[in-house]
Amino acid sequence: MSDKKRKGAGKIRTEFRKHYGSRPKAADPTREFLAADPADENDGPASERVRAKGDSSRKRTVIGRPSGAPESGAPIVLDVDETQCLPGRVLRVHGLTSIVESERGPVFRCATRRLLKTIATDQRHVVAAGDLVRFRPESGDTGVIERIEPRRGVLCRESRGRQHVLVANVDQVVIVASAAEPALKPHLIDRFLVTAEHDGLRPLICVNKVDLVDPADLQPLVGVYSQLGYPTLLVSATRGWGLDRLRRRLLDKASAIAGQSGVGKSSLLNAIDPQLNLRVQAVSDENQKGKHTTTAAQLVPLTGGGYVVDTPGIRQFQLWDVSPAELAACFPELRPYVSHCRYPDCTHQHEDYCAVKDAVADGRIDLRRYESFCHLFSGE
Repeated sequence: MSDKKRKGAGKIRTEFRKHYGSRPKAADPTREFLAADPADENDGPASERVRAKGDSSRKRTVIGRPSGAPESGAPIVLDVDETQCLPGRVLRVHGLTSIVESERGPVFRCATRRLLKTIATDQRHVVAAGDLVRFRPESGDTGVIERIEPRRGVLCRESRGRQHVLVANVDQVVIVASAAEPALKPHLIDRFLVTAEHDGLRPLICVNKVDLVDPADLQPLVGVYSQLGYPTLLVSATRGWGLDRLRRRLLDKASAIAGQSGVGKSSLLNAIDPQLNLRVQAVSDENQKGKHTTTAAQLVPLTGGGYVVDTPGIRQFQLWDVSPAELAACFPELRPYVSHCRYPDCTHQHEDYCAVKDAVADGRIDLRRYESFCHLFSGE
């Protein structure tokens, strides 16, 4: 549909009403528009909630068919001329520019269609590494992303009240921690595990720098995760320990590499595949905290098959769209006991006759893992 036809026929100016309900989950900025049934368009809301500062209200143009308009068949939102677009995958995002590899091989520097940014009001960035897109080539190696295909395998977190998609369309998330320098943080591992459980990603725990400690000291932690069904590898990028097992886990899969700053994510990838030649940096001697070497998530293919997305190191990982009621289901050791609590709305914190608390007291649930659950439940 031409821009000329769209003017005056499909734009409605609406006032926004304040709404304090729960945030809708919006992992796919174009899914609801691409999958919409035209026959049901008049039944949908005529407005969308937009965050505003203070008490100020905002108006917004909602593109759609006015009430009472005749049925036109095809949706008029996000119309894309397939003949003018190419399929591609986002390799990385730098500011307003996305580096997209087309299925034919060439790489393009793409801007993003403005309407996509308007739709994704709850997202920090519209496009993420790993996204499958349709883009329109322009002059030289430039283009415009016209559509983002529905996502699967999304790793995301909360950032300043908005969804921050770290990577999309992956099979598994490799949670990299370090035995020392910086110190091991099991509670951060648990946060990644909750996100993986909630979003249907296969987790793999990888503890790097085991050459700096006595590996026997790590066995209690490894034992807890192994009993829960989480595969856990002890590796050393500098000594080469455990790299063959990690390499086999990555072969022919799409993997997100995530973890705290300074744990050696890029060093591990370089050790597995030296052709990657990713930048690395030492840990600060003053505070033993990692430095941000990888500043943007980037998708890189592996020589033996498959690809990895090296994500920037983080120091905090806030859960996105995981409600307190859903949290217990993201801890596999809590699931068998939840239904045996006396109260159906039991929070497993302070109530009497709580089967979860009884299991903790009896040693059937690891105390440290239960404490992680309590911290997350209280929003810490």
